[in-house]
Amino acid sequence: MRRTSFLLVAHVFGVLSLVNAQLALLARLAGKQYFGTAVDNPSLGDKPYVKQLSNKLDFTQITPSNSMKWFAIQPERGVFDFSGGDEVVEFAKKNNQLVRGHTCAWHSQLAPWVEAGKFSQGELLKIVGDHCSKLVGHYKGDVFQWDVVNEAFNEDGTFRNTVFYNTTGLDYIRTAFRAARKADPKAKLYINDYNLEGLSPKSTGVANLVKQLRKEGVPIDGIGVQGHLIVGEVPTTIRENFQAFANLGVDIAVTELDIRMQLPVTKEKLEQQKKDYKYVIESCKAVKRCVGVTIWDWTDKYSWVPGWFEGEGAALPWDEEFNKKPAYFGIVEAWLKWVR
Repeated sequence: MRRTSFLLVAHVFGVLSLVNAQLALLARLAGKQYFGTAVDNPSLGDKPYVKQLSNKLDFTQITPSNSMKWFAIQPERGVFDFSGGDEVVEFAKKNNQLVRGHTCAWHSQLAPWVEAGKFSQGELLKIVGDHCSKLVGHYKGDVFQWDVVNEAFNEDGTFRNTVFYNTTGLDYIRTAFRAARKADPKAKLYINDYNLEGLSPKSTGVANLVKQLRKEGVPIDGIGVQGHLIVGEVPTTIRENFQAFANLGVDIAVTELDIRMQLPVTKEKLEQQKKDYKYVIESCKAVKRCVGVTIWDWTDKYSWVPGWFEGEGAALPWDEEFNKKPAYFGIVEAWLKWVR
């Protein structure tokens, strides 16, 4: 095909894609493994929501936002409840969608007994290893990526004071990753945190830990960058930071993307939000080892943001009535940037 003909076809494809935008399809064409969304179990009863959640042209991957966390999986010591996670996994399998597991070891949304037990270092490491082993093992072959350790750092790059770190130091991280690898050798294992998007003391701290532990043989495959951002305040060094992470020999995934704004919504804020989403996606697309993007639910109707940030919201690419916002088309334009 002549170059002029190829360019014409590419242009037509680009125009058609903007009209019939398909986020996961475009992500795949841009060389990424997936574009996905989180989902919480109660919303699976919303039929119009489920119809869009099942749309593989937009979502080829799903993350259970709460039902694989410790409080849900092991509410009492030795008592495991996989029912919520199973529901999400079965939904994804039915639709031939990938599943990211979230999360093995996290100090928040933790079953109260873990802290209340005042366990010794040895006891707590056994508990962490057992929990991660049973969780990952239960979903062996069904979950392709895991956020094994979640939010282990402070903003200054030091380690967060949690029951895990205060009792075991870094050993809980080593234990969690090794248990997860043994439970499912084929799953990709991630350390996940927020405010890792741009270059910062926190991103440096995570990079240094990953470098150290990988030298020790701890099986860390990737760094999860959550992406809970604010309209007009998105870091300008995302691409540079992603490349710095990739240079460690690990993959990167944007795991929980949403970009919130101060309410009320205005046209100007929506346009800035579109630019911000576009920039984040472009940053991932530019770094080969950034393998995919997950938004933290897809509609403002089920966003966690209003419940946590007073006066803020409208963080997702679809509004509460399931209408596509400018942000949606910002994502499309970012994936389509390869078309000339």
